[in-house]
Amino acid sequence: MQMRHCFTTVWTNLRDPQDCIIHTKGTDSDSSCCLSDTSVKMPLSRSLSMTSLSGVLPAWEEDELPVEDLLLFEVAWEVTNKVGGIYTVIQTKAKITADEWGENYYMMGPYFEQNFKTQVEACEPPNPNIRKAMDALIHNGCQVHFGRWLIEGSPYVILFDIGSAAWNLDRWKGDLWQTCNIGLPYHDREANDSLILGSLIAWFFKELTDNLGDKPNVVAHFHEWQAGPGLILSRSRKIPMATVFTTHATLLGRYLCAGNADFYNNLDKFNIDKEAGERQIYHRYCLERAAVHCAHVFTTVSQITAVEANHMLHRKPDVVTPNGLNVKKFSAMHEFQNLHSTSKARLQEFVRGHFYGHLDFNLEKTLFFFIAGRYEFSNKGADIFLESLSRLNYLLRVHRNDVTVVVFIIMPAKTDNFNVESLKGQAVRKQLWDTAHTVKEKFGTKLYDALLKGNIPDMNSILDRDDFTIMKRAIYATQRHSLPPVTTHNMLDDSTDPILSNVRRIGLFNSRNDRVKIIFHPEFLSSTSPLLPMDYEDFVRGCNLGVFPSYYEPWGYTPGECAVMGIPSVTTNLSGFGCFMEEHVTDPAAYGIYIVDRRFRSAEESCNQLTQFMFSFCQQSRRQRIIQRNRTERLSDLLDWRYLGRFYIHARHLALSRAFPEKFKVDPIAPLKTEGFRYPRPYSVPPSPSASIHSTPHHSDVEDDDDEPYDEDEEAERDRLNFKAPLVLGAMPEGKKKQPGESGN
Repeated sequence: MQMRHCFTTVWTNLRDPQDCIIHTKGTDSDSSCCLSDTSVKMPLSRSLSMTSLSGVLPAWEEDELPVEDLLLFEVAWEVTNKVGGIYTVIQTKAKITADEWGENYYMMGPYFEQNFKTQVEACEPPNPNIRKAMDALIHNGCQVHFGRWLIEGSPYVILFDIGSAAWNLDRWKGDLWQTCNIGLPYHDREANDSLILGSLIAWFFKELTDNLGDKPNVVAHFHEWQAGPGLILSRSRKIPMATVFTTHATLLGRYLCAGNADFYNNLDKFNIDKEAGERQIYHRYCLERAAVHCAHVFTTVSQITAVEANHMLHRKPDVVTPNGLNVKKFSAMHEFQNLHSTSKARLQEFVRGHFYGHLDFNLEKTLFFFIAGRYEFSNKGADIFLESLSRLNYLLRVHRNDVTVVVFIIMPAKTDNFNVESLKGQAVRKQLWDTAHTVKEKFGTKLYDALLKGNIPDMNSILDRDDFTIMKRAIYATQRHSLPPVTTHNMLDDSTDPILSNVRRIGLFNSRNDRVKIIFHPEFLSSTSPLLPMDYEDFVRGCNLGVFPSYYEPWGYTPGECAVMGIPSVTTNLSGFGCFMEEHVTDPAAYGIYIVDRRFRSAEESCNQLTQFMFSFCQQSRRQRIIQRNRTERLSDLLDWRYLGRFYIHARHLALSRAFPEKFKVDPIAPLKTEGFRYPRPYSVPPSPSASIHSTPHHSDVEDDDDEPYDEDEEAERDRLNFKAPLVLGAMPEGKKKQPGESGN
């Protein structure tokens, strides 16, 4: 039997990067590699998480980073290479980082020919030292490509061709083993590619720092475990540079949650080595954990992930760096309400076709809910969402509510092609539209002629027998003997698909009596689709509520995208976005952010809470929904990279102070001032929700005179003032003067 290697590692972090030592002892075991739980971890200063920094990090007015004397490199597998959510993070953050660092900012990742041809404009490096370091690799048979990534901000990218250096894999595996006793199995191509990329990056940094000498200093920011080997090898070779490592989700955490483990209640009970080994990801886990402990600064994207990382990776994050958005991209000035109406009208047209023959509900009183994301049935909360929809349907029927809810489920799955019934529905709708348009033109011409002659026309003379025949044939064409389809595509695994199996269980088949209708679209949206020709952004704008009751969501971009477009959403306190909103908004629900408690409540209680949120939303009048959308849209400043980018600034500053303490100072004992802001309860919201939402579901869209007071300009100005004027979260005792940099907690 082939024996795999095991090791124990002791990490020692000293002030000077040259003194970062990795002590290893190799043994034999059936495990690919291991990290001792009793290892001594790098000493950490007080963690600057969102708990202690619930607000704006102060700008360094007197102690700003001298970016002209620094080079910043950001390393990620998804640079120019869209795989998942990290691509969105680095792409949207590029502009504010490029604005700050100018031509001293570079991104690094793997080279893929097709991506390079379509997304990158090749050019020469502006820095001759970059050119020399690239040439050193090229002259040794490794291909390195340079250019500008054609996204907002146009950052420089350095891309390494993994295939051209694959012949070094065995040697580099030996180097990794000699360095930290981590062995990689030959069959894990992703891990092997990560090692090749990491070795090339470490080689590049060695050549670069040798050329640069003492100035400028280098800061390297690594994202996720795929970039980990580059950090590990750079630190083990004592390359003089400051390093930051960000985990967007722990490897083992994602695997455990996907396996329906009671993750958050057992964080301190998992046997990490055993769980990783059973899932055959132990070597990946070792790379991730080694990178975490080698970095000068370790960050995560949310407080909930910080708790997870502390247990899974045995290091408390130094800084929490929440994910932001380029709000400018999503903002529609003051027209977002009009855009909502326009996009909603397009959704209504699709619904008319999909439900032809069963369109017995009022589209003006129909609300559109949706859930979207990767098809992770439990992690994304699709399980409790479907159960809550069943209960919502019951409540709407019992209360004889005239509101209908159409739910879109946008999750890509294996399909054969479009469903014939779905395509037929859109064809029937178009045919009816053409017929109505033809009759309308004929009717309009005859009516016009009669009025010109001064006559009140006889309807029988305007519409002849042929017109009535055409209209009757059109009506008969809308008859169908089957229910509208639940899914728009032919599913390959129809009988075992989790969503369809649960739809069968709860019995929501789009029947006439159901007030909740389901449309499962197992494909990402596209404006070129013959069925639902809408981009994702237009689709979101047309919906009334996004529902994302995730169980495992380190951040969660979907509710954030809803917020910046003024669309209310449901999230949870197990998502990074939900925790962030709880920290920063006094009453999130008043701003259209409904947070389901999935951390401290049972699944049944969480399901009931979600049902109540959706039912309360259905009870709102049209005017109340418009007011709520205005409030939701004003939260967009909170999610802008122009604010959230400050956490990355602090992480780099902290890394430089640890790598080069003689040049950069950050007091490790007294953290930055914990000053911030919290959005207050909206001015127009009464203290009791009963005053703003009717106690009975039977209410009209016509507003009463005594409805809640609302002045949009006045309320918006109050929110802006609260945004600009930070509140000190911790009050100082009388007579004591607060020192610069002292915490108010």
